[in-house]
Amino acid sequence: MNTNEVNQELLSFLSKGVTAFHAIAAVKEKLDQEGFQELAESEPWSLEDGGRYYVVRNQSALIAFRYHHDYHGYMMGAAHCDSPSFKIKVNPEMKENGYVKLNVEMYGGALIYPWLDRPLSVAGRIVVRQGDSLVTKLVRVDKDLLMIPSLAIHMDRSANEGHSWNVQTEICPLLGQEGCGSLLDVVAKEAGVKAEDILGHDLYLCVRTPGTVWGAADEFVSAPHLDDLQCVFGILNGFLQAKDSASLPLCCIFDNEETGSLTKQGADSTFLADVIERIGIASGKSADEQMACAANAFLVSGDNAHAVHPTHSEMADPVNKPKMNGGIVIKYHANQQYTSDAVSSAYFQVICKEAGVPVQSFVNRSDKRGGSTLGNLSNRHFSQNAVDIGLPQLAMHSCYETAGTKDTAYLIAAMKCFYGHSFVSDGNGKFSI
Repeated sequence: MNTNEVNQELLSFLSKGVTAFHAIAAVKEKLDQEGFQELAESEPWSLEDGGRYYVVRNQSALIAFRYHHDYHGYMMGAAHCDSPSFKIKVNPEMKENGYVKLNVEMYGGALIYPWLDRPLSVAGRIVVRQGDSLVTKLVRVDKDLLMIPSLAIHMDRSANEGHSWNVQTEICPLLGQEGCGSLLDVVAKEAGVKAEDILGHDLYLCVRTPGTVWGAADEFVSAPHLDDLQCVFGILNGFLQAKDSASLPLCCIFDNEETGSLTKQGADSTFLADVIERIGIASGKSADEQMACAANAFLVSGDNAHAVHPTHSEMADPVNKPKMNGGIVIKYHANQQYTSDAVSSAYFQVICKEAGVPVQSFVNRSDKRGGSTLGNLSNRHFSQNAVDIGLPQLAMHSCYETAGTKDTAYLIAAMKCFYGHSFVSDGNGKFSI
């Protein structure tokens, strides 16, 4: 695919992934088209040589792999499918002054002000009773349903001087005027069920503004959920395009990174370790053989990085200033909030050079606190060499973010090359590619 085709496919994927549940559904659709077979965690696994498989947890996390019996290690890419947003509370309607507003709470560390004065809707999943069963259904209300109106400048003359937001009292999406009905009435109609049959829901606000390519030379792509569905898209496509190697390739997509990954479907869970253990059992490898394979494991942890800002370059490290369209960013942190070290970064740089992909570096300003991501949390449960990377972007954690139009293709090319190799450690500080 050329760059334009990559970005059009990226925008199509982003438009589908309005919640983590919908993103995983889109990934499943792609894997099914590529001949992958879904495995259930609740059933025994029987793996065939040359088989393609994936397993889903909680409808919001997924691990895919291509199986061959004679594997000697693991080549893994990981990203997360959740984004900062606002979750709809139970019993959400609040009636006041003739209006019906919704009661929400923040999910993750959202940048709040971009959510105001733009058309919004809701999406997520509901749980309904069907006979003696409880069934989950994905739902997305496909209309301009909500808005969070700003307070006019005449009523808050200090609005442009900085504002501390109170989510409980100020971020209350307007549903309609009194008598408009309930949110669950709208959701039930969209899902084709009765409102009284909805016993639970995980519903989130979502932005209605479509993604776009823009700039004097079409340099930029802007859309919701670039952090981190851009990495999901790049790693997944590299995984699907790669040739086989002596290692077992895995594509891992986790949920709840934005809230610390502390769920059964997060990176700080046993999901990855469980899948690898079950693959080992199905392959008939002894415990010692499985441990030898684990010693030859390598993880690329993909989560977008901060590009140098056009008007706030002082917020970047004095030397390491990633630029959009400048290639993949390797992220470093002295206290291992990022897992990149001399070995893992060197290995990944060799891969990128072979793939013809430029590489940049990101380090936080020494007087700024940074965040963590998937690599170090995954390592709590399955030890491996790991590098943290990302694609440079602006407005991270906004509901509408911006990245470079060249960088997604760079990630696909790098991951295609990565999955076609193996990482082998001899235990004495020497590693072969």
